[in-house]
Amino acid sequence: MASTHLKHNATGYADALVCEAEGLERLASALDEAGVTDVGVPHVYRVNETELEITAIRSSGGSDRAREVLGEGLARMHALRQEAYGWGRDNYIGLAPQPNRWCDNWGEFFVHDRLGYQVSRIRDASQRTRFEQVLDQHGGLLMDWLNAHCEHPSLLHGDLWNGNVLYGSDRPWLIDPAVYCGDREADIAMTQMFGGFGEAFYRAYDSCYPRTPVYGIKREVYNLYHYLNHYNLFGGGYLEGCQLGFAAIEAIGRGRA
Repeated sequence: MASTHLKHNATGYADALVCEAEGLERLASALDEAGVTDVGVPHVYRVNETELEITAIRSSGGSDRAREVLGEGLARMHALRQEAYGWGRDNYIGLAPQPNRWCDNWGEFFVHDRLGYQVSRIRDASQRTRFEQVLDQHGGLLMDWLNAHCEHPSLLHGDLWNGNVLYGSDRPWLIDPAVYCGDREADIAMTQMFGGFGEAFYRAYDSCYPRTPVYGIKREVYNLYHYLNHYNLFGGGYLEGCQLGFAAIEAIGRGRA
């Protein structure tokens, strides 16, 4: 048996580790289905409400070649068409609940179950009201715009910032997922939220599955979900990112995107 890492549940949610284990197993099966053998996902040895035992990974720092491997592997996984948007159970995004359901309408799912849910959690009543007004005024057009520019449901890692990728001696590894099925560019958008994955990653991804011409606008909208989540968890340092995301939504609603 390979060396293992024992993770303890520090979230306050009894099923958080079970959801994480399910996400790891689904990522592993999707990569296998896509024929990707050089991107790793930790094996789940056992899980309960308090502990998750998974493969231990010794991180060695990532090379450009490792980032190319990751970019191509994700592109191939994203190219697999899933049956619907959403997920079969609620799970978690970092330290926050992530509500899910199955839905045939990507725009509806993202606006209601991602943006709307996070806005409803804002404690500052005046700020919450301002953001609710934007969604009330422009949410319908945003749904239509997202549906027009989403190719198909893809399995998403869901929390794909650079802290959730480890580079081992032989491959990159994906950890700490918040899986659901959605627009693949939501995953790629988050890779650019906290510093990016390096040009080698994006070059390899685009050579396998090019991003759409409106990716730059989508990035602002999709990362709004994560900015809202961070604003709710950690406070005002993330408010500007939220405001930029809502400005992008207003531009879409006014036909400027």
